[in-house]
Amino acid sequence: MAARLKVLLVTGHPRSDSLTAQLARHARDRLTAAGHAVDLLDLEAEGFDPRMTPADEPDWDDPHKEYSPEVRAHMRRVADADVIVVVFPLWWFGLPALLKGWIDRVWNNGFAYGREDKLLVDKRMLWLGLVSYDEAQFAELGWEDVVTRVFRKGVSQFCGMRAERVVVRYVYEALSVGEGAFKVLDGALDEVTGSPA
Repeated sequence: MAARLKVLLVTGHPRSDSLTAQLARHARDRLTAAGHAVDLLDLEAEGFDPRMTPADEPDWDDPHKEYSPEVRAHMRRVADADVIVVVFPLWWFGLPALLKGWIDRVWNNGFAYGREDKLLVDKRMLWLGLVSYDEAQFAELGWEDVVTRVFRKGVSQFCGMRAERVVVRYVYEALSVGEGAFKVLDGALDEVTGSPA
């Protein structure tokens, strides 16, 4: 049996009936049934403000800057996790503003990067993006390579995560994929947790 993991499951979609929200709930239920502890962070439901404020802007001269209480609470949730799973719609070939703002404010200097001891080095990460293109179109247009590089290298590896612990997967044809989306998610969860969940 796989070790019990602490999973931070992050999502944020304006509609609770969206495929993104359904996949996040499915991930929570599947991981919980497998014995993992899941902290579901629904940024929309929790009312997270993605806008950067002076209190949370990085101070390049002070990696020990004390950020706002809201951001410190989110940092604790990231720090406590063994695995971080982000389920999101790919909008304009990137994260929606809500999730991008969460990365901007929370994955900050002195916490996720800019420190001698790499806090995130042993964590596992799954980015699961919902894409309207089919797989061939997405690759042919060059977006799969570009977007994957941003999540894998631009965020995860920049913050000290090891390449082999970062999984980037896509649910293609998200507007019509139906049940196939859940199969993609299940496979990705198995990959990031190290065994069938």
